[in-house]
Amino acid sequence: MKTFNTAGTCRPNEHYMVDTTERVEIIRKMVAKGDYFCINRGRQYGKTTTLAALQRTLEQSGYTVFSLSFEGMAEGAFLNLNTVLFKLVQKINDCILWDEVKNISETSKALLDELEKRAEESIDDVVFFRTMSKVCKTEKVVLFIDEVDQASNSASFIQFLGLLREMYLKRDTRPTFLSVILAGVYDIKNLKLKMRHEDQHQYNSPWNIAVPFDVDMSLSAKGITDMLAEYKADHNLSFDEVFVGQMIRDYTAGYPFLVSRICQIIDTESYTWDKEGVLKAVNAILVERNTLFDNMIKKLDEYPELKQVLKGILFSGKLKSYNPDEKYIQMATMFNYIVSKEGKIAIACRIMETRLYNLFISEEENSSFFMQGQIDKSQFIKDGMIDVPHLLERFVVHMNQTYKMDHDNEFIENDARKVFLTYLRPVINGIGSYHIEEQTRDHDRMDVVIDYLGKQYVIELKIWRGNAYNERGEEQLCRYLEYFDLKEGYLLSFCFNKTKQSGLLPPVEINGRRLIEAIV
Repeated sequence: MKTFNTAGTCRPNEHYMVDTTERVEIIRKMVAKGDYFCINRGRQYGKTTTLAALQRTLEQSGYTVFSLSFEGMAEGAFLNLNTVLFKLVQKINDCILWDEVKNISETSKALLDELEKRAEESIDDVVFFRTMSKVCKTEKVVLFIDEVDQASNSASFIQFLGLLREMYLKRDTRPTFLSVILAGVYDIKNLKLKMRHEDQHQYNSPWNIAVPFDVDMSLSAKGITDMLAEYKADHNLSFDEVFVGQMIRDYTAGYPFLVSRICQIIDTESYTWDKEGVLKAVNAILVERNTLFDNMIKKLDEYPELKQVLKGILFSGKLKSYNPDEKYIQMATMFNYIVSKEGKIAIACRIMETRLYNLFISEEENSSFFMQGQIDKSQFIKDGMIDVPHLLERFVVHMNQTYKMDHDNEFIENDARKVFLTYLRPVINGIGSYHIEEQTRDHDRMDVVIDYLGKQYVIELKIWRGNAYNERGEEQLCRYLEYFDLKEGYLLSFCFNKTKQSGLLPPVEINGRRLIEAIV
């Protein structure tokens, strides 16, 4: 029986996979054109699995694929150009030895075997590339190098790339690789982000032959649905795979690792394949340690500008222009933490966004609101449900007390949503989670969707801008309640008028929905 896989390469006969035939076909056409390019995506974004599928497709068309990987390579392999060339020859011959290279002649095998024997003593670039030209004269050779980041701090590997560029540019007059594909997190044009300062003079010419790689490698809702349909048939289950597939896509934006991890958790934990099961799996991911989030936190420490920008986006709805020339934006994009939406920075997916909210709020755990939320929690949970009106009422009380007592601190509009989420976090922590509907997050308002034990609650947080603005907010909230199939919704208004009357207002009925508002 197949399983969902989140470690290593996915294999079609062993693992449930989204069909990537269309994606592979686009890349195959790039190979057929003779393109040199880099598949650079975040960690666990399906690069290695895509290369494996591409290799199978190319071999069926008669190509000879040298599929190499620098994963686990010792630093000694990159001491100088000789060691780099020797290691490449060794890896090619290992692939041949274990029958991983198809469509290669005995003559070419003999040439490469002889090259390795010479390389054991010493090898220079002339001998290496001359032998490769002889092999490429009789075979349609495509070169893959996966995990290329492992060598990106090496001046010797940069030198190799320069020589590879020289060979590649002469492909009209002498045999060479038909196509070259480098795969890793870093685009070869951005390897300078990893290089030491003293090596920066090395990164001039090797990059200008690489064509852009703009293939969408995220998983579509239809692709996820089709994968779930296969799982459903294998296990003789009955569930709405279209609904579940779309919901998984909504939370992950098609990030391959996150898609597979949600499915894996539902399968192994025997959760139901429905809204409740997906929410349970999402909550599990939000509290587990994995390399994806560990690396994201590390990068935030390395790039404090990115951390401040993301805080502004998440808590204050601040818009930040997407400028690809800024170093921290290049980095965050390559690791698939952020994307460009209408020229502005946006967090890549809902799960990452919530993980960031949790991270930033954890920095406030010593605040009075976080501690008060922990104290009040037992008042709000009744029979597995959240008493949201009471929660809002208590929050208003704490807000009024805090900012009346503390005359030295002037309440800042930008902190309003952060304070409420800090209070909310310990109430639902460990059992529930929340996310923000992105299209409603701006300077004046945002909609918080709480997921708790399979139930959802929508709270609109907004800055009071008058009755007309308030009515528009109520109408928008009603539309969200309809979307989530909820009969009751909540509003928390932060009003800075000195004549305001704070507290919990009587419920109102609008378009068949019950709205309860609290004013701070």
